[in-house]
Amino acid sequence: MAQTADSRPSGAGALAGRTVVVTRPERQAGALAELIRKAGGTAVVFPLLDILDIDDTAPILALIGRLAEFDLAVFISPNAVQKAMDLIGAHGGLPRGLRVATVGKGSAAELRRLGIADVIAPPERFDSEALLALPEMRAVAGQRIVIFRGVGGREVLGDTLTARGAIVEYAACYHRSKPGANPSPLFRLWMQDQLSAFVITSSEGLRNLFDIVGLAGRARLEQTLLFVPHPRVAETAHALGSTRVVLTGPNDQGVLAGMVDWWSKSHAPSTSV
Repeated sequence: MAQTADSRPSGAGALAGRTVVVTRPERQAGALAELIRKAGGTAVVFPLLDILDIDDTAPILALIGRLAEFDLAVFISPNAVQKAMDLIGAHGGLPRGLRVATVGKGSAAELRRLGIADVIAPPERFDSEALLALPEMRAVAGQRIVIFRGVGGREVLGDTLTARGAIVEYAACYHRSKPGANPSPLFRLWMQDQLSAFVITSSEGLRNLFDIVGLAGRARLEQTLLFVPHPRVAETAHALGSTRVVLTGPNDQGVLAGMVDWWSKSHAPSTSV
């Protein structure tokens, strides 16, 4: 059973009367939506990012062909796991002895689902900085490391590993795109005073949301409660003008616990960031 931030059980009706818009990419939205429904809430899935195959697979296939040269493979997200492992699995699988690391619990769970049991991952905070803080990621001088990620991802992981003496290569295995979403369902919920909150899991997705609702929806969006699982997303939200931002735990259970805790305390201002 999901737990709130102070370890109280969420209960089957903890989100009764709340309509929460889940904005994760479509393949990742279902689990959180189901948790919200089990807690008595209404979940509306409205993806803010499309995760698409890369157009030219030749570079990543060439890299997969020499995976045995690497000491460590890092998968930056669940999307990276899914897209890269589809290709890797079709070309012989991971080489024996190649260590595997990832940033978050969702990615680690996806790797384990695929039969990769020994995964290096942060135990608490889930981002590149937390992965870099692990002992296994410090003594990397001379190691060859491949980072599977989306096109145009953050550079902090690769730059830091390079500074520590590793030989780093990137493998772009998907790209993100703003969906051509119709905002009418959001406006309808706002007009009916039924849109309780959004769950926003990426800064890029939040910027897409502001674009999608446009000037007609900006004022409403700025006043709508946002649950975000990372301080970086919270900073983006504030910079875009959002005034009601709540920082939650970093995974689906953490997001649910944050929502339950917030509403159980009647919007206590001390829980916002």
